[in-house]
Amino acid sequence: MSNSDFDIKYVANLARIKLSSDQESRLGAQLGDILGYVKKLEQLDINNVEPMAHAVPLHNVMRTDEIQPSLTNEEALANAPKKGNGLFVVPKIVE
Repeated sequence: MSNSDFDIKYVANLARIKLSSDQESRLGAQLGDILGYVKKLEQLDINNVEPMAHAVPLHNVMRTDEIQPSLTNEEALANAPKKGNGLFVVPKIVE
């Protein structure tokens, strides 16, 4: 794939990077190679391939959910700069 198939200056602008003309030609060729490889992948028959989230099976390793002692409301609010009605008072951030 050649540089003419996409605009490397536009891509650099989207990425908010400034490229020299040497970098434009080098990175343009590399991006062209990547897009060419993607074109090859589009030709694969994936009708019988099961969708997956990961290439290898993952098993979540979490502890069992057990009730444990926690802070009382007074202990949790002890160092709060502002509190009211047993709750933390925070500045409004959404208008």
